[in-house]
Amino acid sequence: MMLRRRGSVTSFYSKFIDSHNLNCGRSSSNPHRVAASATSFDISSASASKATTDFVSLTRHYGRCYWELSKARLSMLVVATSGTGFVLGSGSAVDLSALSCTCLGTMMVAASANSLNQVFEINNDAKMKRTSRRPLPSGRITIPHAVGWASSVGLAGTALLATQTNMLAAGLAASNLILYAFVYTPLKQIHPINTWVGAVVGAIPPLLGWAAASNDISLNGMILPAALYFWQIPHFMALAYLCRDDYAAGGFKMYSLADASGHRTALVALRNSIYLIPLGFLAYDWGLTSGWFCLESAALTLAISAAAFSFYRNRTKEKARRMFHASLLYLPVFMSGLLIHRRSENEQFLEDKAKGFVKSASSTESSELDDDNGDQNIKARRPYRTEARPPVSYASVAPFPFLPAPSYNFP
Repeated sequence: MMLRRRGSVTSFYSKFIDSHNLNCGRSSSNPHRVAASATSFDISSASASKATTDFVSLTRHYGRCYWELSKARLSMLVVATSGTGFVLGSGSAVDLSALSCTCLGTMMVAASANSLNQVFEINNDAKMKRTSRRPLPSGRITIPHAVGWASSVGLAGTALLATQTNMLAAGLAASNLILYAFVYTPLKQIHPINTWVGAVVGAIPPLLGWAAASNDISLNGMILPAALYFWQIPHFMALAYLCRDDYAAGGFKMYSLADASGHRTALVALRNSIYLIPLGFLAYDWGLTSGWFCLESAALTLAISAAAFSFYRNRTKEKARRMFHASLLYLPVFMSGLLIHRRSENEQFLEDKAKGFVKSASSTESSELDDDNGDQNIKARRPYRTEARPPVSYASVAPFPFLPAPSYNFP
């Protein structure tokens, strides 16, 4: 009996194994089933790969559109001026976190302003060779999409400045966005004064940086804004002269279009280049930089003035292009000099003390302190303070729209 049971069990397992092997052999040897499963796997892999490729392509497309709408290179120049203003207004120590937030907020607001500018000028840009390939005229992005992008980054940048720096910096950023997008942009099609309004727009970012660092606007903080204001006039006069046919085709009212000979355009460029000369001395006289910057700034300004004078004497595109290149060199060198030669508050105090500008102001009140050893009268004195030196006399007659009339406080 035991042998029969063992034999039956053995035969059962052998039949089960043979049946299993047979089924496996049939399924593995069926080419149609194998091909179908492989095909379905390939289709799913291809779909996933195509979706990934489409996503990357779409991201690159809109990233490129946002880059061009924001005029990223111009916005980075604005950020550089704002960051320089922040460092100049920081005194002895620079808050790197606040500096980063200031630069990021400025970049976002500048991107918003430039994007709105292109939204309003879409028809004009389509008529100009230099701008016809921008995202909006070329149809690579829709107007609602561009407006949504501009609104979101503008609000985010202003909010970042308000929360991470102060309301003064945020207010300057918001007002500059409005001035650029809603005043300067339409003025370009109405009157040549748009160049001077645009110069004011360009002068505000360094003031924004100074305000973000110090929560104040002082006389020293006007040096870099004044330099940017006067620098932009020869810079854009050269550009307007070189591209006046393109500007005329686009319907823009530039100063050079009403000046066929270019005489007045060159004269305006030369005059504003000369206005830059005193700024280095003012920066030194007001304690913002060392004396070396005064000399370097004078040499740099004479160079751009010489290029402007050359354009004034011989009004050709070659001379205008040379003046344009000189203006491109001037600004980064001027800002670098300000940063290299800037003086901290401690350095200003020590130098002023050595020159006799620091005086001790005695308090009008005295306090009497009693101790166990006897009565002693101790006069309480205020800490030393630095008297502000008056600016040089010619500052009152120099045509600086950013500099108020100096006030002289005599002891």
